[in-house]
Amino acid sequence: MKRSLFGRAWPNVVAFILFLGLVFPVYWMFATSFKPTIDIISENPVWFPVDFTFEHFNTALGAPNFWTLVRNSLTVTVGAVVFSLLIALAGSFALARMRFKGRRGFIIGFMVAQMAPWEVMVIAIYFLVRDSDMLNSLIPLTLFYMMMVLPFTILTLRGFVAAIPKELEESAMVDGCSRMQAFRKVIFPLLAPGLMATSLFGFITAWNEFPLVLVLNKQAEAQTLPIWLQRFQTNFGDDWGATMAASSLFAIPILILFVFLQRRAVSGLTSGAVKG
Repeated sequence: MKRSLFGRAWPNVVAFILFLGLVFPVYWMFATSFKPTIDIISENPVWFPVDFTFEHFNTALGAPNFWTLVRNSLTVTVGAVVFSLLIALAGSFALARMRFKGRRGFIIGFMVAQMAPWEVMVIAIYFLVRDSDMLNSLIPLTLFYMMMVLPFTILTLRGFVAAIPKELEESAMVDGCSRMQAFRKVIFPLLAPGLMATSLFGFITAWNEFPLVLVLNKQAEAQTLPIWLQRFQTNFGDDWGATMAASSLFAIPILILFVFLQRRAVSGLTSGAVKG
């Protein structure tokens, strides 16, 4: 009996400890952003802020080019996610439904591309963009961010398309639908979990990307929020409150997106990994 109770309890204890370890840095970041400066620099840690202040958020929101960089980050992130989904829908359907020579090679190629470290290609990408006279432009960032998330998107959606019975598509075509109409009316609605999972992954990847924009976009007005956040400590010296407020603002879009999509995203990742 004791062994049985222990066997049921220890996974929960381990999960709770891991939960605290993962959540505490996030809590400390948000808590510090609301603390007065005297509490932040105090030798005795203030675990729970009592005197809330929005001064640090005002400092962060008033930083140079903040709203311009918000617009840039949203533009390249949403653009990369949308374009990758459009291409991946067609690519995943072809890999899952059609049989053609070199199909297995295509799949292996996508897996290799997913594992390739993009950092080692930054120099080659820089020369390519420079020779195209597109430095300090958001277009190259959007295209390369799209290519970063495209292999994962195709491989995940391929699992979902393969898991949908062919009979549903064939029945729609027998009833008079073309292949495109059958895909749009039958297959596409069933891909919602996969679309949620890949959208969340693509958004997080593009939103957090740092090395590429650091190399390609040197002008302050053409950069994105990760660069602004990295330079925040330099701009404001030892203003840890403003730094934590800036980090909180940077994290809020991802947290909101994850809260709304996390259930579908988790089921989408697991389903797409084991099917097809």
